[in-house]
Amino acid sequence: MAGAQATTHLGFDRNDYPGDTSLKALRKTFAYTGYWLNNPPGENSNSWAGHRDAVEAAGFGFLVLFNGRLYAELKSVENAARLGTSDAAEAVASAGREGFRWGTIIFLDQEQGGRMLPEQKAYIYSWVDGVSAAGFRAGVYCSGILAKGDANVVTAEDIREHAADSIPDGVAGKSAHATQSHAAREIVFWAINDACPPSPGCAFPEHPAGPAKSGVSFAEVWQFAQSPRRRDVAAHCTNYSRNGSCYPPEIPRNENLYVDVDSATSSDPSHGRTH
Repeated sequence: MAGAQATTHLGFDRNDYPGDTSLKALRKTFAYTGYWLNNPPGENSNSWAGHRDAVEAAGFGFLVLFNGRLYAELKSVENAARLGTSDAAEAVASAGREGFRWGTIIFLDQEQGGRMLPEQKAYIYSWVDGVSAAGFRAGVYCSGILAKGDANVVTAEDIREHAADSIPDGVAGKSAHATQSHAAREIVFWAINDACPPSPGCAFPEHPAGPAKSGVSFAEVWQFAQSPRRRDVAAHCTNYSRNGSCYPPEIPRNENLYVDVDSATSSDPSHGRTH
């Protein structure tokens, strides 16, 4: 029907696996969940590993995540490209062990925002190329907010605008995916914008605003609430708990099961279901 609005779907993500016993209650609110392939930021282990079947059996779709490198780890463009290639291989191997099929979208978690420096671009695009060459699809989780002190730069737009860039000569040639056409580099974007507005804050609408409302028109996923609330960004959001976390309905508060909240154009944004 002409003019009809696309259906949107509510999801959650968090660093720690919520436990098999919480899945049924969470499914009453959410259509999909984040699913880490390696250790989440700041963690020494990955509690999601081995739980894909339980998550799918509970009726969830997936946002498959791989934690990327911080700038301080990259050192040089050449080293960044090598790390991107090796991390892509690790992401693909982990996805296979967890039972995700070819064509699943794996999102690279890019925690640092602003204009991407040459080392960051070399890492991101080498990672994207490696994941794509292995038969999976590549996505990036990154900021959709104007960077402070870096006028008119939104990380998601910066990454997208340079997606056809070549990795410098002598670097790309050392990687297995060097023959891939850079013009064909496709990236799915999961944008973060938890500022109110446009974010509704810690809210759980059945049909949330679409990802384009994040301010990133091409985003297919929008993270609009984070736990804990970021005081520098989400200061005008008034519906978080007193401790700054976002707690979902249906889960007793004493379980301290806080979440980040997302909107997507699909109930299975990574297309990770097998049934």
